[in-house]
Amino acid sequence: MKPLSYQVLGLDGMARLGKIETKHGTIDTPTFMPVGTAGTVKAMLPSSLIKTGSQVVLGNTYHLMLRPGSDRIKGLGGLHQFMNWPGPILTDSGGFQVMSLSKLRTLSETGVVFQSHIDGKKYNLTPEVSVNIQQKLDSTITMQLDECPAHTTDKQVIEKSMLMSLRWAERSKDSFINRQGYGLFGIVQGGTFEDFREQSIKGLANIGFHGYAIGGLAVGEPQNTMFEVLDGLIPHMPEDKPRYLMGVGTPSDIVGAVSRGVDMFDCVLPTRSGRTGKAYTRRGEINIRNSRHADDPRPIDNQCECPACTDYSRAYIHHLVKSNEILGPMLLTWHNIQYYQDLMCALRKSIGNNQLANFISRFYDEQNSGDIEIF
Repeated sequence: MKPLSYQVLGLDGMARLGKIETKHGTIDTPTFMPVGTAGTVKAMLPSSLIKTGSQVVLGNTYHLMLRPGSDRIKGLGGLHQFMNWPGPILTDSGGFQVMSLSKLRTLSETGVVFQSHIDGKKYNLTPEVSVNIQQKLDSTITMQLDECPAHTTDKQVIEKSMLMSLRWAERSKDSFINRQGYGLFGIVQGGTFEDFREQSIKGLANIGFHGYAIGGLAVGEPQNTMFEVLDGLIPHMPEDKPRYLMGVGTPSDIVGAVSRGVDMFDCVLPTRSGRTGKAYTRRGEINIRNSRHADDPRPIDNQCECPACTDYSRAYIHHLVKSNEILGPMLLTWHNIQYYQDLMCALRKSIGNNQLANFISRFYDEQNSGDIEIF
């Protein structure tokens, strides 16, 4: 039975052009996965997501296990049918959310006991339980349960956490049921310590996974520190498996990570920013709430083909957001996801044409040029 597969189609320096073949369709890489925490990408219809070029979405095991519950979703045909999304779905293990409940959880070698933030009910999340829940959801890509320590420079704390995540990785692998076109990813931990990161990826590679995620970054460290960790880690990662940088990030984070050999990304920024009146453009981020947009008849970005840009003006979207009309966040969210997917498409094209360096130079020139002048 053949699990999901990954193929490198081209290289430009460390950057990789590739594709992941899954039960639920092909993922062209580098790729960005919109975050659908509770079985929906906020303010977006699945059909709208497809129009942006999104191929894969992310679901959250922690939230879905609490509400509506994995058994209920399974009984209703699985997460794809439940949320009407035909493409691949990656679910995180729930570890990040559970570990953030510092006052509501108890950690041990077995797993983590935590109280629901909804009703206070106690749950026992172990590597085996996490994998089982994700397979009930029918996740295309299952993530191992790992410990996500708070951002710290305490080397003993990081080492202890990394080693436990490795042991949990083996238990996750033992619990995973192989199926045609599905996969299980291991998660590299180790903080900002290069030796721990190397130890973690070598341990995971010995266990053997269908892909490898990089966890514990973008948690408060400067961007250059994150890039230094990637520079030390990626040469040790298997070349024939996809690499996923979890929870990242800003457009410049993604461009820098792609140039270092990362294939997959997810982040709440495009959707969260859209709900707070912010839009990403080729010339940087803008706040549509600002009064400078109140009389501007131009689109957010005249090179973007999303409905927010083809059908509406900055002035109108400014009015919607200031009036707390739901259409405002809907349009901005669509635009932001479109921007991210257009960025990924441009990165793939530039890698395929061996023009990545030129693309990155233009990217930063445009980002640093500032928003278009006031009308």
